[in-house]
Amino acid sequence: MNLIEFLKNNFLHVAPILTTGAVAIVIIYERFQTLFKTYSLENTDGFLMQIRNFVSRGKTNEALTLCLQYPGKPTAEIIKAALERADQPEELILNTIEYTRNQFAEKIQKRTNYLAMIANVATLLGLLGTIAGLIESFTAVGHADPQQKAALLANGISTAMNATMLGLAVAVPCMIVFSVFINKANKLIAEVEAGGMTIHDSLQYHSVNSNGGSRESA
Repeated sequence: MNLIEFLKNNFLHVAPILTTGAVAIVIIYERFQTLFKTYSLENTDGFLMQIRNFVSRGKTNEALTLCLQYPGKPTAEIIKAALERADQPEELILNTIEYTRNQFAEKIQKRTNYLAMIANVATLLGLLGTIAGLIESFTAVGHADPQQKAALLANGISTAMNATMLGLAVAVPCMIVFSVFINKANKLIAEVEAGGMTIHDSLQYHSVNSNGGSRESA
């Protein structure tokens, strides 16, 4: 029995597996676009170095303009949020950094864990189809003529194995992609945290130097 015949003859068994596979494809496409294109910032280290140089020299407007060139990028957005409150007390700046970091951490991790769940569900659905196929084949064999038993049993086992194969065909790619997305999400969150630390330290450095310069002038 080939795969096409299996799908036609056992559509009720395979429909849930195919549905989970379709949902996984949608999630994978959306997460790939978000993590690797929308949120990804090329040369993060160079960007943070520019921000540090601008802010430490008091050029907050230039730093803000640089951030505006990367709309929607979490690292740029957390720095922009802090720069917009640069003239406020340090506690408010820290609160802004923490709030923005939490917001983007949630968005970065959003829906990725569903892939692991789908992998588990697809495996269990494949196992369910295998058990259903075996039950059906043994039931048919019990009521069949001796000459037909071997053919019916072979056909039933083939159906059962195809169900397992289809479930694993959905589960294995989901687990691989899940691991890739988790690694990317962790990297993005680390970059966001680095951006928050960079802008906080740079603002503090500029504030200390400005106050020191004022005292020396006095």
